[in-house]
Formats: sequence, C-alpha cells, structure tokens
Amino acid sequence: MKLSSVRSHLLSYPFAEPIRLPFYGGERTILKRDAMFIRVEADNGLVGYAPGPGSEQARQAIEQTIAPFLQDRTLADPDALRVQFLEGPGSDPELAKIYCCAEIALYDLAGKARGVPVSELIGGRVRDHIRLYGSAGMYMPPEAYAAEAAAVAQLGFRAYKMRPALGPEGDLETVRQMRHWVGPDFELMVDAHTWWRMGDRSYSLETIEQLARQMAEYDIAWLEEPMPPDDHAAYLQLKEKDIVPLAGGEHEPSEERYLDLIMTQAVDYVQMDVCCQGGYSLGRRILAEIARQGLRFAFHSWGTALEVMAAAHLGICWPEAVAEWLEYPCYSSPGRAGMYPFPLAAEILTEPLKIERGHLVVPRAPGLGVTVDESVLERYPWIPGPWSHFRTDSPAETRAVMSDHSVKWTG
Repeated sequence: MKLSSVRSHLLSYPFAEPIRLPFYGGERTILKRDAMFIRVEADNGLVGYAPGPGSEQARQAIEQTIAPFLQDRTLADPDALRVQFLEGPGSDPELAKIYCCAEIALYDLAGKARGVPVSELIGGRVRDHIRLYGSAGMYMPPEAYAAEAAAVAQLGFRAYKMRPALGPEGDLETVRQMRHWVGPDFELMVDAHTWWRMGDRSYSLETIEQLARQMAEYDIAWLEEPMPPDDHAAYLQLKEKDIVPLAGGEHEPSEERYLDLIMTQAVDYVQMDVCCQGGYSLGRRILAEIARQGLRFAFHSWGTALEVMAAAHLGICWPEAVAEWLEYPCYSSPGRAGMYPFPLAAEILTEPLKIERGHLVVPRAPGLGVTVDESVLERYPWIPGPWSHFRTDSPAETRAVMSDHSVKWTG
C-alpha cells in the first residue's frame, strides 16, 4: 500500500460578533475558532484522517516538507516511516511535532487496511471507554459558572472544568457557588492559566497558595497551571505543601521538559495534547514514565470531535489508574450548555461520538472508527489570523493566541 496523497485542510468558524470577556487585569477577545484535518490517501483508495493544529505554519510544514517526504512511500509500519523522517527533515523539533500529528492519519489508514482499530496498533486497548470531563467556563460571573456546571452535569458528565479570571475573591466565590449547585459527588477542575497572564495583576505565589487552600475546602479535583508552566520548581514547592492536586503539561515544549515535570513529580496530573505536542509516539513514552512514577494523566483536548477520538485511542491503552481523564470541550448550541457555539467541532464527523454516563465509548471499527465529513471544507472556509487576543491593562499590550495550545503566546 503506497501513499498517493497527503493534504492538510484548515477550517474556521467565525463569530457573528467578537466575544469580549473581561478579566481581572484586562480583556480577552475571541474572533473565531479554527481547526485542521489531515487527509492521507493510499493507492488502493483507502483514506486516513488526523486532526491538526489550526495554523498556517502547520499547514505549510505539511504541504512543503511532510507531504513530499511521504509521497509514494509504502505504508507498512508507521513507526518505521517516523524514524526515517526524524533522521532527515524531522531533526527540527517543531517539524517533528507536526509530523507526529500527521502520523495519526497513517495509523488510521493502517488500521483500516488491516481491519483493526488504531488502539491495537499503538499498544493494545485494555478497556473500551475513557472518562470525560466537560470543559467550558470562561470569564463569567460566579453565578453563571455555577449554572453552567449544573447544566453540564445535566448532560450526563460527572466533571466540569472552568477558567477563573475574576480576581482572588471572585474566583473563590465561583468555586463556592459551583460546589453548592452540583453537590458533593461531582468533580470540579479549576484551570487557572489566566492567573499568570494578567500582566502586573498576575497573582503572587502567596495569593496562589492562599487560594489553593481555600479552594481545597470545596474538594476540587485539581488546580491546573496556576503559575507559569515553565517554572517547575514553583510547582514542586506548592505540591510539596499537599494542599490540592496540581495539573499541568499542555505548554511543555519538548520531551525533555516533560521528563523534568514527571521525574521531579512537580504535578499530580500530567497533561498533553496529542495534536500539538508529539502525537502518539511522545504520548506512549511519557505515559510509560507517568505509570512508573505513580502519577496520573489527563488529556488536553480543546478542538473537534476528531481530536477527542484520536486522543481516546491512546488513552484506552492504559488503565484508568494511569490515563484517568479525557477533556471534552462543551460548546453551546440551542438548548445545550457550553461556552460559545462551535458547530464545526461536531460536524467534522458524520456521526456523533457515543457518550454513556460521562464516558466516551471508543469504537472497535478499523482505524479511528469515525468518518470525517469533508463537506465541512465548503461550509467553514479558512480565515487567516489568530483566533483570539489577550489584552492586559498594565502593561498595556495585546498578545495573539493561535490554535497550537502548547505555545504560551504567539505574535
């Protein structure tokens, strides 16, 4: 089976009006949501798909370097092709990450050719489902977070992750109200990445420790990225105080930094995005080390249903005691709770994902077990530029955010 075509397709869903979200020290403006799917076709007519970073840089890398490398090569073992790529153009670490994302499409194609699911090609599944947490909540009044948490619970999820940005008192009040409305048996995750993006109003280490102690009284599942993600020493210092479980990892730039995070045990939950940070190959290596260190893993997944399914195939190759959680972004629609509409996220697949009692059921059909609806290309044409901006009051500056979530800032 030879590879006859490798293409990457960028997509955008623009909002009718920019979404403006004030936070403690500035404002975030969201203009659109971006996505990518990668399409690899073989000479026998089979097609494999993968999600990708919704950026022009990633598309350029695929079209100019990765596609020419793969063109006309025989796909027998995706791992062997990756080794060859890494010995050549993949010596550039950023290019290697994009290749490992595109490689998911090779696994999808190989699984279809062999009649087995992707999970059987990357380690072998040990279960058929993985626990989801409903992820939404961006820069709202406390009562709005509480209402959204309750609505996500009504959808069948058993956990909810939100993003606080109201100032220390407002953030604590938000957690208090959420716990009141969802009760004691529902998991709450606090993603605090805005706390170090507020310019001169970013929270101090003392404030973070105090908030962690106060939020721990409401039994939160974890506190995610409360400090700059490259300061592993600060995370370890906070973790050693055993206040509340800590999570982090989605901004780690390399395997070496991941290993430092894991080996020092600076967090309780290690996170990774398979679309941006190294695909299945890095995921398999760090999951093995996470298991050896007695830590836990939680996927970062902040895009389409195709991204969710690609991550799930890796997660089910490990027991729940290791790969415990998969992030499921909750987008709004008429009659459905969520942070904002992003219909492309679901429409990229012809059939909805199967979710039962807060768990994603991973199909045993060949490949990823899902079908990409290529008509989204006509409905959601690409719009260049960043999808959102952070503006801080002091210092007065604006930073762009692209769809590669492993990068703290771009532009």
